[in-house]
Amino acid sequence: MRRTPALIVGGGLAGAATAIGLARAGLPHLLVERSRETGDAICGGFLSWRTLETLAALGIDPDGLNPQRVTRARIFAGNRCAEADLPHPAVSVTRHRLDTVMLAEAARLGTAIERGVTVREIDGTTVRLADGTTMATDTLFLASGKHDVRGAARPEEARGADPTLGIRVRIVPSPTLARSLASCIELHLFDRGYAGLALQEDGTANLCMAVHRSRLQAAGSPAQLLEALGRETPMLGEWVALIDPKASIDAIANVPYGWRQRTGVDAVFRLGDQAGVIPSLAGEGMGIALASGVAAATAYTRGGPDAASAWQVAFARRLARPIGIAGIVRHIAESERAAWLLPVMRPTLIQIIANATRLGLS
Repeated sequence: MRRTPALIVGGGLAGAATAIGLARAGLPHLLVERSRETGDAICGGFLSWRTLETLAALGIDPDGLNPQRVTRARIFAGNRCAEADLPHPAVSVTRHRLDTVMLAEAARLGTAIERGVTVREIDGTTVRLADGTTMATDTLFLASGKHDVRGAARPEEARGADPTLGIRVRIVPSPTLARSLASCIELHLFDRGYAGLALQEDGTANLCMAVHRSRLQAAGSPAQLLEALGRETPMLGEWVALIDPKASIDAIANVPYGWRQRTGVDAVFRLGDQAGVIPSLAGEGMGIALASGVAAATAYTRGGPDAASAWQVAFARRLARPIGIAGIVRHIAESERAAWLLPVMRPTLIQIIANATRLGLS
């Protein structure tokens, strides 16, 4: 059996932020990540102004991620559109780029990183790996994102009666994309789901959707769903028409939007989507992941393993407002009410909602 004082399971944003914090404090730790190479997680790729503040505190320059800023939001429902300036400039970036930069910074500061290591099961603060090896730690930081690990899985009932799936497809660079999405992010609302579209640092557009399983089943497949949405929602249909027929469509099932880990246990910090899952239309999932890593590393530095339980409860309280408000907005967005409410939405109201669903450093 191997031992380490602190074990971080997952090399995404929450895990990397935790590693940076522990490395800065000079505390020994090990980060294990199941992928051998940094991929591109299914994610909207939106970094809010609050998230940019968190990244700056971690030593990450937003201009090194994408020098272009997102300053406006367009919301579509049927043939109707509402548009508003964002409260502050934001950034859109691929997860491949952001994760690469974050892990590189953690490694530069001294984090020991082992890749190609899959954790199959968790029992307290002991983990069993895919190769049969066991590792014991004094403190476990669970940062496995949307992927659950046996022994520490989120409750099945959190998925709801009609679970949500995340679907992502990329649209290749073109002059049309560059003109239409410059400085803007789009949100398209439809029956039992929504889609976000943003121009990222590599020139591609990231079309990321959250769709209830019943809607996907009615369509038949992700490709058929895109075709149906293209016919149903004209403005989204213009983007669907630009998708390469050979483009890969990535999906992840059973995303428990609205769930929070409200209780804590000693020596285990649950981070990112393992701490709480905000509906993706809020664009704050990455912000929560980063903020959780920063806050957990700070709590551990000050109080060691004993700080975990109280920290988890306190972090759940911090998540209550943004996740709650995002849940209400999501409920309206996925219903027929969205189309007739959109014309009465004033830019000020959009800005208020945008601010209310953010999570800062404290």
